[in-house]
Amino acid sequence: MLNNEAQAASTTKLLDPVSAANTAAATSSWVDVGDSEGDIMFVNQVGALTGSITWTIEHASDSGGTGAAAITPNEGAYSAGAANQVQKRTVSANAIQGFVRCVGTIVTGPALVAVSVSRRKKTV
Repeated sequence: MLNNEAQAASTTKLLDPVSAANTAAATSSWVDVGDSEGDIMFVNQVGALTGSITWTIEHASDSGGTGAAAITPNEGAYSAGAANQVQKRTVSANAIQGFVRCVGTIVTGPALVAVSVSRRKKTV
């Protein structure tokens, strides 16, 4: 983030740090980011990892997941997560339906994971 973009950013946790034994435990709830402009940044952290985890960003039109679909980040799909790793991806706010979540597909658990999203709210 350049100039004052970091100061203007609002950060929300999507997934509290958790020891996730399966995909359901590594899936965040839906978060409303419909009032965003520019890019939305996802920061995915993995600590200790027994098996493997692969992240996916999904978007939907409401908090119930209506019309949910995966969206490819600007940087391309996530690589398989590794222990003690941070991965950052961005998605254009214009490309989403309004709500986002992160899904961590775990092949063998557990995995210590956390996800946050940073964005710039639209100014009037």
